[in-house]
Amino acid sequence: MLGIAGARMDDPIVASLRAGRSAEAFDALVATYRRRVFGLAYAITGSRAAADDVAQEVFVKLWRALDGYDGRAKLSTWLYAITRNTAVSALRRERPTASLSDEATWAAAEAQSAVVDEPGADDARLWRAVADLPEAQRRAVTLYYQDERPVEEVASMLGLPVNTVKTHLHRARARLATALGAAEMAHQELGT
Repeated sequence: MLGIAGARMDDPIVASLRAGRSAEAFDALVATYRRRVFGLAYAITGSRAAADDVAQEVFVKLWRALDGYDGRAKLSTWLYAITRNTAVSALRRERPTASLSDEATWAAAEAQSAVVDEPGADDARLWRAVADLPEAQRRAVTLYYQDERPVEEVASMLGLPVNTVKTHLHRARARLATALGAAEMAHQELGT
């Protein structure tokens, strides 16, 4: 769980900020939170390239705003709010408009949904099923299971009530069970 450990990770960074050592604090912030910022950005955007871009933009914003951190919220909560807002803004800017009547788009959609039968295929099926979840459920699942965050922190990061996150997780588990069960049945019917 990151709650108490997260506060301890923030202590030296906050101490550096209070001592006027912004560059030192920023370096520690990047080293501590780079992977988590990318993970949240990926959970929201669903794209590694977009998550890379968002993470870079977040750290530029942090560099500019770091001296303005007032300590009212935990440093990690502040960082995740910036990440969430930046990722959502990126989605709005880059929302593709594609039609399935276009043959190239249809072929790409079919190729993306093809089942892979090779070692690690179960993991691939699981993450393909996670990628197919509605956006809010995908974000909650990624943060809760992949990043191993407590429900309360996921709620804070996504700006949602705790019960809403619990509902997203419950519905996501049901969808994943159905999707993976159907995939397993089809796999068995094919005799492979």
